[in-house]
Amino acid sequence: MATTALSSADFAQTVEKDGIVLVDFWAEWCGPCRMFGPIFEGASEQHPDITFAKVDTEANQDLSRAAGIVSIPTLMAFRDNILVFSQAGALPAPALENLIGQVRALDMDAVRAQIAEAEAAAE
Repeated sequence: MATTALSSADFAQTVEKDGIVLVDFWAEWCGPCRMFGPIFEGASEQHPDITFAKVDTEANQDLSRAAGIVSIPTLMAFRDNILVFSQAGALPAPALENLIGQVRALDMDAVRAQIAEAEAAAE
């Protein structure tokens, strides 16, 4: 599966889907982004059950600001509409594979319980 380009118009509906969604925030002028691009694309071919999406931070500055992007590339991982990972920096292929394995292995009931506990404690 190839990567999908996202904009402000379709970002929310994409990350709100069930399953895993990986989003790469990048820009054409960014050297590390250009290095990470083929790694991200390759992983999308190996994992057709995962949505791989890219946000061009130059073309979507409002979305980048709303997502809190301060450095690129930034990779975000969503699972079942919950942000479970966000980190700036280009990952080597083995690290991306490791991340995908960790996101797949998450106990989402436990994640939701932790979120509920944190929200209750904040009240």
